[in-house]
Amino acid sequence: MRDLPLRVRELGRAQYLDTWRAMQAFTDQRGADTPDELWVLEHEPVFTLGMNADPAHLLAPGDIPVVQVDRGGQVTYHGPGQLVVYPLIDLRRAGLGVRDLVTALEQAVIATAAAFGIVAATRPGAPGVYVEGAKLASVGIRVRRGASYHGAAINVDMDLGPFSRINPCGFEGLAMTQLAALGGPRGIAAVAGVLVPELHRSLESHCHG
Repeated sequence: MRDLPLRVRELGRAQYLDTWRAMQAFTDQRGADTPDELWVLEHEPVFTLGMNADPAHLLAPGDIPVVQVDRGGQVTYHGPGQLVVYPLIDLRRAGLGVRDLVTALEQAVIATAAAFGIVAATRPGAPGVYVEGAKLASVGIRVRRGASYHGAAINVDMDLGPFSRINPCGFEGLAMTQLAALGGPRGIAAVAGVLVPELHRSLESHCHG
């Protein structure tokens, strides 16, 4: 374990496209001494498709915008009531591998759920976090110039209806769940207050060197 300073930025509710472009710009412009950041926010309704996503998984987007992005993974939905965290980290400097980052994100979500009395787990071959087979959180990252962006989205208290318009993460009929339906809190701030320190702790435990 080593110390990993993280500057936390709470961005409120933001348009996806603006945030994505800002993440790219931050990553392209950062230098050797640029502090790592963790962006914490909610998005306006949007479907996003990963780089190699099959458009067939986008069943009926309707009036919700669709954005093709540069992360891994298939198609997912973001909307109000979902907590999104984007770690913008110089992985080489931190001594983190891509797998380390994904695992740290998943473990932080699991620990956050546990703090509210909810038992969550990962699934082999299906990134993200699940509760009794239903998906609670999705994970997708991109690494450019040795630094990460994109991240994780945890369903807190949102309209899950739009997930029925897609095959979430490429899995037909995948059930979705959220903390509020499992006895957890309804407020984004309450969940962020647990998730952010858990993620910081999880990231530090995976740093090498």
